[in-house]
Amino acid sequence: MSQRIAVVGSGIAGLASAWWLSHRHDVTLFEADTRLGGHTHTHAVRIGGRELQVDTGFIVFNPQHYPLLSGLFAALGVESQPTTMSFSVHDAASGLEYNATSLDTLFCQRRNLLSPRFWSMLRDLRRFYREAPALLESDDAGPTLGAYLQANGYGATFRDLHLVPMASALWSSPATRILDFPARYLVQFMANHHMLQLTGRPEWRVVRGGSSRYIDALRARWSVGERVGCPVLSVRRDAAGVQIATAGGSERFDQVVMACHSDQALALLDDADVAEREVLGAIRYQHNDTVLHTDARLLPRDRKAWAAWNAHVPAMPGEACTVSYCMDLLQGLDSPEPLVVTLNRSEAIDPARVIARMRYAHPVYDAAMVAAQTRRGEIQGTRRTWFAGAYWGWGFHEDGIRSAAQVARAFGLGPLAAAGMAATSPAVASAA
Repeated sequence: MSQRIAVVGSGIAGLASAWWLSHRHDVTLFEADTRLGGHTHTHAVRIGGRELQVDTGFIVFNPQHYPLLSGLFAALGVESQPTTMSFSVHDAASGLEYNATSLDTLFCQRRNLLSPRFWSMLRDLRRFYREAPALLESDDAGPTLGAYLQANGYGATFRDLHLVPMASALWSSPATRILDFPARYLVQFMANHHMLQLTGRPEWRVVRGGSSRYIDALRARWSVGERVGCPVLSVRRDAAGVQIATAGGSERFDQVVMACHSDQALALLDDADVAEREVLGAIRYQHNDTVLHTDARLLPRDRKAWAAWNAHVPAMPGEACTVSYCMDLLQGLDSPEPLVVTLNRSEAIDPARVIARMRYAHPVYDAAMVAAQTRRGEIQGTRRTWFAGAYWGWGFHEDGIRSAAQVARAFGLGPLAAAGMAATSPAVASAA
């Protein structure tokens, strides 16, 4: 039986929820912004006499660890191309720079060949890859990353000039918060993504022509009612359905999928119960100032050290480690000037070289959040309300689409649809 379903939020979780549910139900998608996509954000940049499509949010994926997203792209005919996941560090205090891509770039500063400190970092790196998986043998949360590193005698150079900058870049998180991560949680992610090894890592890819291409492909194929630039003001549930209030009035729906951030979902629920307040309220967010620009000074000084992901460790202790993405390398762009996306270092960028400014929010990964994730079953599907978002996993695109697939399955859409191969009829979905 077809139902009328509201989906609130158009990030990957909302887009995928709307796409799959619309094959059997009447779906209306609400988005407060003037564009769909959330962290999928592609900018048309005119430079060097040509127009380039530059991403500033979601950028990379790989088929091995993003099977649902890859399946959706295949179903939609979205093309992708290989990319590099090279990683560099610049330490403002010492001037140290390295790019972990090859021996030549690792020792782009030849003096590091004779640096005991640098070799100590490399030894700790290999030891961490060898020893850290032991954390996965226990089911408990275990120590924080900072406590684990200290207890096991890892050096400050490895901690401050490799592991923390790398994790800060992955999670767009300040260094102090990275050290508060449950160590097991971080290691589990790294193990699942084959990051605890020097060889045999997966091939990463980017959407050809910019990440927003998959949104265009969805919109060209779906029968979803779009309410763009239409923020939801409140959500109220009763025995008969769900009341969605916007500036244009109130509408009734049979079910609602809250596909916005968890803190936004909680704020919109007029009648949140105790479990919803405890679970959603335990997940905190941090805001990251993001700038698309052409200021090469935000990249390492040595051109050999330029990488796809460039971490900057500030000179002053306690200041946040930041990251700049070289989009030329990541997206294979032919640009006369480097196109760079920098997080949380806006004051260092030449204002004349700024193309666009954004502010994205990312979940804060700590023990409270990990505990909240285990309680999803207490609030999922109760009172006609479903919660979808990357915050149920590691915060990446695959986590968002996985949460949408779980909602789709709960509505009777089988694994075929949930894997991205959209069912063409209810019979196909039921058979799957």
